[in-house]
Amino acid sequence: MSKNQRGLLSTGISGLDDILHGGLASGFIYLIEGNPGAGKTTLALQFLMDGAKRGEKGLYVSLAESEAELQLVADSHGFSLDNITVAKLSPPEIAGAESRHYTVFQPAEVELADILETILAKVRDVAPSRVVIDSMSELRMLARDSLRYRRQVLTLKQFFETRDCTTLLLDERLRDDQQSQVQTIAHGVICLEVLPRNYGITRRRLEIRKIRAAEFREGYHDYLIVRGGLRVFPRLVSGEHRHKKMPSEVLPSGLNELDALFNGGVQRGTSTLIAGPTGCGKSTLCTQFVVSAAKRDEKGAIFTFDETCQSFLERSRGLGLKIDPYLDKKIVHLEQVDPAELSPGEFVDRIRRGVEEQGWRVVVIDSLNGLMNSMSEELALTVQLHEVLAYLSQMGVASFLVLAQYGLLGHAMTSPTDISYLADNVLLLRYFEVTGEVRQALSVVKRRSGPHERSIRELSIKGRKLVIGQPLTNFAGVLTGTPIYQGGQPLL
Repeated sequence: MSKNQRGLLSTGISGLDDILHGGLASGFIYLIEGNPGAGKTTLALQFLMDGAKRGEKGLYVSLAESEAELQLVADSHGFSLDNITVAKLSPPEIAGAESRHYTVFQPAEVELADILETILAKVRDVAPSRVVIDSMSELRMLARDSLRYRRQVLTLKQFFETRDCTTLLLDERLRDDQQSQVQTIAHGVICLEVLPRNYGITRRRLEIRKIRAAEFREGYHDYLIVRGGLRVFPRLVSGEHRHKKMPSEVLPSGLNELDALFNGGVQRGTSTLIAGPTGCGKSTLCTQFVVSAAKRDEKGAIFTFDETCQSFLERSRGLGLKIDPYLDKKIVHLEQVDPAELSPGEFVDRIRRGVEEQGWRVVVIDSLNGLMNSMSEELALTVQLHEVLAYLSQMGVASFLVLAQYGLLGHAMTSPTDISYLADNVLLLRYFEVTGEVRQALSVVKRRSGPHERSIRELSIKGRKLVIGQPLTNFAGVLTGTPIYQGGQPLL
């Protein structure tokens, strides 16, 4: 039997193999539980197809779906069922005609015994290395009694283990207050869940409930069903990506005054939160850092949730930030994200792949408001953000998070969430009123890696360029939105 270098069988799904730390140990029974539409059949076909590619025989025993329905599923994904035997079994047909009489045993007992013997005979005839039985709910209904059902499952387990045959048992997920007989017997249990959302695509996630005598990545992992099968996004664990200590190095923005606020620039491997009201220049400042890095041939990525790529590019061009050449050379990756079509796991996976495969050194999330909308039903948002930021830090990537605050002026300014304690740096932007005009100010209020300038400076656009002025020493209360002039040289 063909196995990978760790002596484990691949499931045919790279993300699931990653969660299982290599795959499934051969020769055991595994339970695949899930809601209708969770992808149990698709996962099972991928498992059998992976074996077929390695020259292993596969057997799909169907108690519910017809062979035509199974072929339809395979065709929808572009799967080939070569070297896979499909056996469609129908309990009434095995039991006999409707006129058949039972004199000693209950009809259900005879039907269950007949169908189990038919399954075992088919396995003996085909001699497969991988088997799928779909689904156990049919056998459970035939057994009627939980004790009889458990005994028959034990019979299946003992039979398959003596033949060194790896078996997936597909089953409908029971209610939380019901205990599955198969869960306690199976060597491993994989649960697939379909979670409805208030708006947007249905979210799917899986969990490894148990794998005996093996390590695996615990917790929930998002996945998608796309043409080609399941795409599983393993939960990000930042502790698995710890590298040697990165040298202390700064990431300059290209604006001397902005770098001076950070005492020379933003350090690599740190996260920077840029917070302020809408339209005050948060996205522009992030773009400034990305373009500055691109000029040094350092790759970066911008994920925009709140505006289209076209409007983003037009705004950047209007400010003299020429990002188009770097997009053409694939030095900068610009992606518009639709929160309604995204799961948290998929978004984190995009960042991880970009960092590890494309070599991104700067990542911008614009904005956290959009990201929170995509995680509206997610209770562990803060924990997930912590893992993402810790991962980027350990990979030496500078991250920039945009947070749009509610309100425009004065004490009415509020934040949808407080994650300032997660960020290494916090840059605060505000509108303020002076001499009959609304102007913009910015200040660094936090820099975890060292000292920073504590002054408040004016931010303006002059000659299609960002301009950061001198400290506003003649005003008090600028960050409140209604400053008090204290004399001296007035603003021009």
